[in-house]
Amino acid sequence: MKETMWFGVIALLSSAVVSAQDTESEHARKTLEIYTHIIGIESSKNLGNVPKVANYLAGELIDAGIPEDDVEVVPVGETAALIARYRGDGSSGKAPILLLGHMDVVEAFEEDWERPPFELTKDDTYFYARGTIDNKFGIAQVTSTFIRLKKEGFVPNRDLIIAFSGDEESTMASTRMLAYEREDLAEAEFALNSDAGGGTLTADGESVVYRIQAAEKTYVTWELTVRDPGGHSSRPRPDNAIYDLANAITKIQNYRFPVRWNDMTLEYFEETGQRLGGELGEAMIEFARNPENQEAADRLAIEPSYVGSTRTTCVVTMLRAGHAENALPQSATATVNCRVFPGDPVADVEQTLRQIIGNEAIEFDETYAPTEGPISPLREDIRAAVSEAVHARYPGVRIIAYMESGGTDGMHFRSAGIPTWAVSGRFMNPDDMYAHGLNERAPIKAFYDALDHWSTILKALAGD
Repeated sequence: MKETMWFGVIALLSSAVVSAQDTESEHARKTLEIYTHIIGIESSKNLGNVPKVANYLAGELIDAGIPEDDVEVVPVGETAALIARYRGDGSSGKAPILLLGHMDVVEAFEEDWERPPFELTKDDTYFYARGTIDNKFGIAQVTSTFIRLKKEGFVPNRDLIIAFSGDEESTMASTRMLAYEREDLAEAEFALNSDAGGGTLTADGESVVYRIQAAEKTYVTWELTVRDPGGHSSRPRPDNAIYDLANAITKIQNYRFPVRWNDMTLEYFEETGQRLGGELGEAMIEFARNPENQEAADRLAIEPSYVGSTRTTCVVTMLRAGHAENALPQSATATVNCRVFPGDPVADVEQTLRQIIGNEAIEFDETYAPTEGPISPLREDIRAAVSEAVHARYPGVRIIAYMESGGTDGMHFRSAGIPTWAVSGRFMNPDDMYAHGLNERAPIKAFYDALDHWSTILKALAGD
């Protein structure tokens, strides 16, 4: 089986649109081998497959020379976490660095995809599969970097610790365990997350900025339910659970939360707008200079890649209703997922939703307690280490902190008192971001360009 997989890896390498030097190094081949294997494991929720990913990665690290006692697969319900300690000599006297990522992925249904979602395929430009970006790109790169450094004989001046979660895309139970229950991880000075951050490119491949994620919005989900006595479908009545819920959904769709900003988001839009140019870039600059400029805010509100940095957002993501085709519905439920701007209390968001819906009979059920994480102010040593890695590929590109519109494991580590910055090695056009969607893809060039990213950063922060 391993031999068959290796032939597949060679086939992928042979036609990649990158230089031979990029693809034929031992590190490149190992990274692609890991990437291919873990993408082939369908690690979405409730399947019990995340431990397969964790055990595979654990075996690769042990084979590379990480002592077995320093590699741990921790079961958490049907999922698992991976902890691997790369021991340093302690010469710096500094606490460890955590390396974060998640091994699970969002569900993908093969009948909806143009390509098999759990098999790495490619064309001349992209790798395709669920997890190619979110987040098997990151965990493959970090894991292979540990292997590379070990084989090179690198001895860090402090411990480096992988802490990969197994259910970041759902309940984050494994994330909470890692962040709040492991005293050995709590001693870390800071964490670097592979699941966000990264460089922005134009459609022509020109670099815009490199973004270090230093904050993220609060993730919160409600289930909104309408209940009704129901009845026979041949005797329709004015009160219908599905119609009442549909009215509520329409009101959520049409509501736009007020504009919010902080110094970090304004700097982000100023820098990105200057480099991006054009009509969209001008709107970013106008927003940065006056976030109360309604025209600029409205322009950014229609951009999926940027609207989350301007306000709280709520969107309906799932529906379930009715119990029989010939019966009036007795209940109808919508899942509403919100990403709350830092500083906006979750309770206020719920109250706003209740007010705009205007139906007191609708039940609100918060699916689990949200985590409101602090901002991690960007440190100069982090900026310098990331700059060294990034400028080797894109000289002179601006390195800026930003707020993630989505949610990552970082929220819990920040809440646990561990400063966390997300510093993915990928550079890509935001329009290529299909994470969580159909036909998720990663630029082949981004994959190979990132091969030195983590080793450069770790040597800068934990080397001589």
